[in-house]
Amino acid sequence: LGSCQGLVSKCLHTTVRCLKKTGTEHRWLQRHLKDPFVKAGKQQHYRCRSAFKLLEIDDKFHILRPGFSVLDCGAAPGAWSQVAVERVNALGTDPAVPTGFILGVDLLRISPLDGAVFLSKADIADPATLRTIQSLLPAEKVDVILSDMAPNATGIKDLDHQKVISLCLGLLNLSQSILKPKGTMLCKFWDGHESRLLENRLKEHFQDVRTIKPQASRKDSAESYYLARLYKGR
Repeated sequence: LGSCQGLVSKCLHTTVRCLKKTGTEHRWLQRHLKDPFVKAGKQQHYRCRSAFKLLEIDDKFHILRPGFSVLDCGAAPGAWSQVAVERVNALGTDPAVPTGFILGVDLLRISPLDGAVFLSKADIADPATLRTIQSLLPAEKVDVILSDMAPNATGIKDLDHQKVISLCLGLLNLSQSILKPKGTMLCKFWDGHESRLLENRLKEHFQDVRTIKPQASRKDSAESYYLARLYKGR
């Protein structure tokens, strides 16, 4: 939980640490402390409130199932991996169903988590990282790619939007090497003029693509998620 506390939180890859000590910072902190998802995260021992976004999406669409292999991109501080470990039975706590596998990757350091393998300080866009990922996966490919990745925000809306779309497009290219046929990709994006470009690219590779705005996403946030299912494969 320490990873998601304080104003220098890496949770959701915000740039709060860059804010000057102003009224803006104070308002952010007050909102953060009153946030019901922050409180629930502490009570349920999730590392970050973002866990509830994935829980909500998975409760509705059942993208994480026992026995699945999952790649969690932008995994720090590890909240999505916590959810995935539970949902795919990565610890083998339920002997009646298959045991899954979780691999998390991030540029930041990720604290160890039972049931998950983490690649910290690794760039998902680096070909060497892809090779390492493939060497760690049980079958070199995964059933699900999760991405809560976002670039360090500049505050320039169009530029930040373009950066996050580029991250998602890079992840789509990566999926062609490691995603199983009929697999799923869930990726965060910030709304803007290039969102349709990403959506169309996803539709070229997946049979079902939809936009999701979880209730746990703050109302004033531009973030949404593309859920792309039934990967057509090569």
